[in-house]
Amino acid sequence: MKFEPLPIPMTIREKYAPAMNLTVQEDADAYFEACVEHNMRWSKQNNEPRSRQEAEVIERSNLGYFAGYYSNEVRERVEKLFKCAHPVFGAVAVCGAPTIEQAFNMGLRAGEQAKRDLRH
Repeated sequence: MKFEPLPIPMTIREKYAPAMNLTVQEDADAYFEACVEHNMRWSKQNNEPRSRQEAEVIERSNLGYFAGYYSNEVRERVEKLFKCAHPVFGAVAVCGAPTIEQAFNMGLRAGEQAKRDLRH
């Protein structure tokens, strides 16, 4: 499957929701390519050009994060198809699905670290 170039601008939901429905590796690879190309085009347009490697890292992190809003089944499939993991929880196949309490505590720690990072 070939995907048209993703439009600029677009919402996070518009960009990543289609990936949550993919089940075939070839389609996921093509969609990932569209996401990476979009990331590089957007960053260049905003005078913040990125390398392909940087764009791939960002897209994998974003896909992993977005998949965290879906069921564990969808999250696991997306992580496998896109070779990604949730940036806070890790890969569901490796770390398992966090409990509500674990997710809250991990999010709290991530927020505290982000605040510390902003101060430095």
